[in-house]
This record gives sequence, structure tokens and C-alpha cells, in this order.
Amino acid sequence: MIRRPIFLSLLLALGGLAHAKTPDQLRTDFIDRMVREYGFEKTEVTRIMHQARLSKSVLEAISRPAERVLNWTAYRKIFVTPTRIAGGVAFWREHAATLARAEREYGVPPHIIVAILGVETRYGAHTGGYRVLDALHTLGFHYPRRGKFFREQLSHFLRFAREENINPADPTGSYAGAMGVPQFMPDSFRDYAVDFDGDGRRDIWDNHADVIGSVANYFVDKGNWRSGAAVAGPAHGVTSAHRGLIEAGAKPSLALQQLIENGISFDASPEPGRKVSLLEFNTDAGKEYWVGMDNFYAIMRYNPRTKYALAVYQLAEAIRERHLQSVQVSNTDGG
Repeated sequence: MIRRPIFLSLLLALGGLAHAKTPDQLRTDFIDRMVREYGFEKTEVTRIMHQARLSKSVLEAISRPAERVLNWTAYRKIFVTPTRIAGGVAFWREHAATLARAEREYGVPPHIIVAILGVETRYGAHTGGYRVLDALHTLGFHYPRRGKFFREQLSHFLRFAREENINPADPTGSYAGAMGVPQFMPDSFRDYAVDFDGDGRRDIWDNHADVIGSVANYFVDKGNWRSGAAVAGPAHGVTSAHRGLIEAGAKPSLALQQLIENGISFDASPEPGRKVSLLEFNTDAGKEYWVGMDNFYAIMRYNPRTKYALAVYQLAEAIRERHLQSVQVSNTDGG
């Protein structure tokens, strides 16, 4: 009675492997789809696919992302550093007018936009040296675990290259195909990148106006950023008895009164009537707890890991404070 289900499961698993398509078959299906659904010439897509190269370093890199193995202490040390804070202040100073305009039009404050760019690429200094075509081709056809996702990204990439009149062999990015200063995936580029300076192109590699406007637009359109609202704050009084509140997840779903009734206090001012989340982080010194609001979850729409969102928030706050100090010093020296 016990062996039969196991035997059947093995047969099903083997059957699935037997029917799994090879990379060449997947590539043929992809080319046919681009022709059938998006009006590409078959010879054109075939030529582009022949230009794509399999990258072993891409496969190695995607198997060991830092978010999975580092605790919050180690993760924070990478992103919230004096160098990134100083770089953020310098970037803000250089692009102050554009950042102010983005805040007026989208409601996203400069320090949040700047911190995203600091965490993603050190303000454009490290945008990735992989050809996007190679990265997406490798992961789309040689990484079964998420092949479907990356084939979809490759489809978006070829479409945006056609829309923007870009040679698909030219753009570079991360090992996962994220592009430019803000590290947009191809579908995000097509949905959220904007021509913020009105020159007729959406350039997230070399045009800082488009970079800033695109990040702000992303936060509003995908993240539902709430202008003027708080992001997060440390939580106090959390014990093992509150495990259920933590396991409710990072998306705000808890009423403030639930936390208060459970003896939890927090250093933040959530909007009345809005839901919050209770977040737990492993550190070298034990557990650390935070309350996250809608805007914390908006940052997670950029990267769905709580450590990433907290790093962006803490870097943003440090940049904001240092920028304010520099403005005050400048005003004192000038006056």
C-alpha cells in the first residue's frame, strides 16, 4: 500500500523528464512565437538568436545571490556605507533640479530615488558587464528552474529593442538581465521607463533625467507609493508569542491596534487606518524587528526581499540627513 504511490510518482517524474524540451526545441518555439505574436521576421529573430552566447558565469552567479545567504548585519554592511552615503549626497547635489521635479510630478522624495540607484549600481558606476542578450538567452534556455520567466523577459527585450531602435547585441546589464543605472528588467523598461527630458528616447544607461523619472514612475505605477507617508520604523516588545503576526507576511495586513494590543510599540507614524506588517531580521546580535508600511512594501516591488527594502530605506535616511547637513553648512558659509 505504501510502495504503489511512490512507484507512480517516480513514473510521473521520469515521464516529465522524458517530455521536457531541449534548449534547441525551446529556442525554436520562442522564435515561432515572436513571429506569430509580435510580427517579427523569422530570419531576423533567428539571426539574433545566433548572436546570443551561452554564459557559464551567468549560471554560476544566479545560483548564489547574496540575499539568500547573508543575515541582516552582513547585508547592511554592503549597502549602508560611508562611501554610498557620500556618493548619494553628491548625486543628489548634481541632479537636484531633476530630483525636485520628479518629486513634484510623482510624489517620490529624492532620497528614496537616490538610494535605489546607490544600492543597485552605486549611482551608475556598476551597471553590469554582461550582454543582456547573452544573460537572458542563457537563463531562458539553460536554466529550467525559471526558464519560462527569462524567456518572457527575452521576448520583452527584443520588443523594446525594436521599439527604441536599439541593436539587441549592444545593451549590457546584470547576470539576470537587469539593465542600466536603475537595473530595470526588460518588462519593467517597457512598462515604466519614461522619457523625462523629452528628447524622444528612453535612455536608462546614460541619461540621468530618464533614470530619475523612470524610477519615480515605477514607484508610483507599480509600487503605489504614498506621497508624504512613512516607510518603516523599529518595533519594540516583540516576543516569541508574536510569531503569528510576523508570519502574516511583508505585505501590510495588520491593523495598528493589533500590534498595540499585543504590547508592541514602534518608532514610526503610520497613517491612520492603514495596515502595517511586522518584520523580523536575523542579525549577529539576535533578532531585530521593524514595522513596515505601504511605502516599505512599495520598495519591495522593486526587489521582493525585506533585507533589500530595509537597506534602501536606511541608506535613503542616511543620505537625507547628510544632504540636509551639507545644505545647512552651505547656507551658513554663504550667509
